[in-house]
Amino acid sequence: MSLVSMPLIRRVLSRLTEDYLLLALLLLLPLLLWSQPTRPLGLVTLVDWQTVTALAGLMMLSRALEDSGYLARFAAWLLPRCHSERMLVLLMLLFAALLSAIVTNDVALFILLPVTLTIGRLTGVAMGRLIIFLALAVNAGSALTPIGNPQNLLLWQASGYNFWQFTLMMAPLALSLLLLILLLSGVAFGSHKLSIAVPHSNSDDNRRLFGWSLAGYPLFILAMEYQLAPEAALVVLLAYALFKRRVVMEIDWLLLLAFMLMFIDLGLLAQLPFLQRLGAQLMALPDASYTGAALLSQLISNVPAAIFLQHFTDDWRGLSWGVSVGGFGLAIGSLANLIALRLSRQPGLWREFHYWSLPVFLLSLLLGWLLL
Repeated sequence: MSLVSMPLIRRVLSRLTEDYLLLALLLLLPLLLWSQPTRPLGLVTLVDWQTVTALAGLMMLSRALEDSGYLARFAAWLLPRCHSERMLVLLMLLFAALLSAIVTNDVALFILLPVTLTIGRLTGVAMGRLIIFLALAVNAGSALTPIGNPQNLLLWQASGYNFWQFTLMMAPLALSLLLLILLLSGVAFGSHKLSIAVPHSNSDDNRRLFGWSLAGYPLFILAMEYQLAPEAALVVLLAYALFKRRVVMEIDWLLLLAFMLMFIDLGLLAQLPFLQRLGAQLMALPDASYTGAALLSQLISNVPAAIFLQHFTDDWRGLSWGVSVGGFGLAIGSLANLIALRLSRQPGLWREFHYWSLPVFLLSLLLGWLLL
């Protein structure tokens, strides 16, 4: 084995041992295959390749925007106009919620996380807590519309409602959840004045990289709408590999591996007889569709929970509200949570996330019951 490959192997092994989610998914897979033998082709079909390739394309576009330097320019422009940390947080949370209702919660995070990290570098303020609240805000905002997140899209199509009927059905919960998060942010963040500790230098900014990457966002989202995410992601990969290889090299490819394993592990879990029985038992709970969906989301994430429970109920409001609330609580409850935690590169953020998210889940669950 060459001396060159040894450091690379040590770096990969180090990442694997530090990445608890990926490690857990890897260790769980042999147990699931032992209890539920599946051919390799069957495992491949369990992966939602539209979602995985969409994630890859968005990661590259987001990284390119950050590398262009223009997000740092925007942060340097924004900060003097925010008189306090609390005002900055309020504006970013409102914008995140609105954006997630239009372009989905994961896309909203891909756009806002680089800006947030840049603000942290410019001010010297720890942005970990803001990243946590951004994840909570996009979960709340995306609950409003049928296109805000994957589970809404699925249940909207299954319910037969039109766009505005579904939006009106979700509005009381989504707006109440957002109000709850904004109130909590007033407690979580201080009112001290912000100042730029590290001024941004424009000398290395790349206008062409920024322009092409920004233009690529709506085109890529349009490709996603027409189920062309794999083809579009391949085009993005080739473009950056040819003209800006650094963007491709700096992507967290282990994040994509983690999501592929999550689809496989959860797909195998959903086939187990005891989970089928669990679905029937959840439907026996008070306000069964709502409560069952919220609780099951804590175990297998809200998108698989929506897919699984739609076969047990036709209470579309209860089910849609339940999986929306289920996006809070444990990090696995929502894809947006995992994206925020993985891309933030902030130490100790998983623990602090649950410090805020678990109380939000309990309060949201109670709030949903009262509204129902």
